[in-house]
Amino acid sequence: MDVASEVYTQRRLRYHNDTLPLPQPDPEILRRARRGDDRAFAVIVRQYQTPLFNYVMRVLCGDRALAEDMCQEVFLRVYQALPGFDSRCQFSTWLFQVAKHRVVDELRARERRGRPALELSAVSQAQMAVAPTESVDSMDAVWRAIGALPVDLKMALLLRDVVGLSYAEIADALETTLATVKWRIYKAREGVVADLARDGYDFGHPVVRRPARPVVSSS
Repeated sequence: MDVASEVYTQRRLRYHNDTLPLPQPDPEILRRARRGDDRAFAVIVRQYQTPLFNYVMRVLCGDRALAEDMCQEVFLRVYQALPGFDSRCQFSTWLFQVAKHRVVDELRARERRGRPALELSAVSQAQMAVAPTESVDSMDAVWRAIGALPVDLKMALLLRDVVGLSYAEIADALETTLATVKWRIYKAREGVVADLARDGYDFGHPVVRRPARPVVSSS
């Protein structure tokens, strides 16, 4: 990892769970949900609805209403396919794999419709939590930089730095190789840092530009 990516990682956006590893559902709850227990499935929905919503909303550049609808669709697809879920797999990885397919479908449909992405101002500030040392302005700049990333880089970065999946879990969720995931996250962080620098931020903090000293002639 180069210096730029390391600095971004140290200052990266943080949610309430501080990007702790995403836990798996209780095995008994999952077993009951696979057998059609609606109450057990409701427990799983409550466990994952916040990280799923945050991820989908950010991939969609802040479209809250659409993200809510899509999360409902994702959970519906998971519910319908749950009886055939392979218990040897991680549920969280499978959930975000389902989400990836739904998000990609929506982005392709949006591209065909020519629908523009929403601006960051449409996103409720209550949906983001920042590290205490970060200003709201600098975090807005980070979100804008992330929103401008190509979707494959954005998905990998969000799954790592927001959801908290491991590199191996991300590879499974995005159905790609571990090497590809590492490259995408590296390029995403590099892109965010470059975008912030172009906007006058020093890795999330505004750069104070001092006037140049006058040149004193030696003659």
